[in-house]
Amino acid sequence: MKLTLALILALQVSVCVWAEPIPAPDKELVEKYEGLKAVFFKRLVNAYTKFVAAVEPLMESSPTGKLAKETMDEIKKRPRVESAIKILTGLGSELQPVVDNARLSLLGAYGYYLRPYIGETLDNAINNIKPVLNTIMPAED
Repeated sequence: MKLTLALILALQVSVCVWAEPIPAPDKELVEKYEGLKAVFFKRLVNAYTKFVAAVEPLMESSPTGKLAKETMDEIKKRPRVESAIKILTGLGSELQPVVDNARLSLLGAYGYYLRPYIGETLDNAINNIKPVLNTIMPAED
């Protein structure tokens, strides 16, 4: 009986902790996050483009590279692969609102609970790493 009562009280306390709504993030924090995310994706796209430009001549000149390229082209043309790509694309578009809501909730929780304590340190760290990233993996050519 005591164990049952303790379990019920523990569950009630845990429900009460999660019953508090997560605050909405500040507009400034969302804009800052979106800007950093956009620059990050530009860096990835630029690095991928440079990688492909560097590897493509090597693949064209070697017999193994030509075989690998032909194999990849054949795999892309298969109906099962095309179907899988369509399914994954559709799934991604269906999950986009869920991901956006989760992202906003996490930004709100960060802004309310953590930003007052670690926000300035994190901002300084991001600003200090930007010159290194601009050298290693620039956002634009």
